[in-house]
Amino acid sequence: MGYFHLMFPEVKEKGMAAIPRLVALTSEHSHFSVKKGAAALGIGTDSVILIRCDERGKMIPSDLERRIIEAKQKGFVPFLVSATAGTTVYGAFDPLLAIADICKKYKIWMHVDAAWGGGLLMSRKHKWKLNGVERANSVTWNPHKMMGVPLQCSALLVREEGLMQSCNQMHASYLFQQDKHYDLSYDTGDKALQCGRHVDVFKLWLMWRAKGTTGFEAQIDKCLELAEYLYNKIKNREGYEMVFDGKPQHTNVCFWYVPPSLRSMEDNEERMNRLIKVAPVIKARMMEYGTTMVSYQPLGDKVNFFRMVISNPAATHQDIDFLIEEIERLGQDL
Repeated sequence: MGYFHLMFPEVKEKGMAAIPRLVALTSEHSHFSVKKGAAALGIGTDSVILIRCDERGKMIPSDLERRIIEAKQKGFVPFLVSATAGTTVYGAFDPLLAIADICKKYKIWMHVDAAWGGGLLMSRKHKWKLNGVERANSVTWNPHKMMGVPLQCSALLVREEGLMQSCNQMHASYLFQQDKHYDLSYDTGDKALQCGRHVDVFKLWLMWRAKGTTGFEAQIDKCLELAEYLYNKIKNREGYEMVFDGKPQHTNVCFWYVPPSLRSMEDNEERMNRLIKVAPVIKARMMEYGTTMVSYQPLGDKVNFFRMVISNPAATHQDIDFLIEEIERLGQDL
């Protein structure tokens, strides 16, 4: 919304009909909120161009540049690239430095959706995964995810000073008088789409005061270590198959559990049709027994697989061991 205003100031008064056909670009593994935002803005979901990802779920920069050129040749105006730092399913981090170079070359707003992965900036060991985020025009970050702040706590960071004010302010004289006796910068209601809202940042501030940066770092490092422990335990374990090769970048560990009845089957359509049903049945049994709960989903041509996400620093190696054994117990007869 802010970049609309920066590129086409008249859109605020005259609406979308006064400006060219805009398109946004994001990875095929990006969060559904990008398309939701396009629908809300009025450019439509068809104006969101999905960029191909590599086998680890990272946006491919060469495909991004190709699609930008293609869109411009059709007379469209590419106005936004939304890169992802920590995708929902794979926990992948897009190559932000390469994307920043492309955005600079074509004068496109670079947004980074770091809702899930932004917390890694607290970790000296893992913050390199967000190299290039400092070149973004805007960043979203949800401390209520990786950092465990109570829902809701979301941040939107915008480089351009005053942009949110000029984009959203409506000069409502009955609310935002200009002759108050205190600093007017505290009138945040005229800088956002919402007028009244909770002070989300207060929860983060309190927690940060209590834990400190090193406290947050310790809990984030622990969650990533637990994810690596799970990956190392199952990558060569009978009955488990990894969805992609290599150590996960975040705490998302994606895998299939293959019950004994399918292990000797040839990898064909029949096996795939049976494997689709395995994770949903195990998940249902997990919930019936009340012992564990792990999400599952398909992605592209990959049928239902488990996506274990660790964000609770109270978890232990024993909990991970239990999870592995419980999946085997609940799925061995399928």
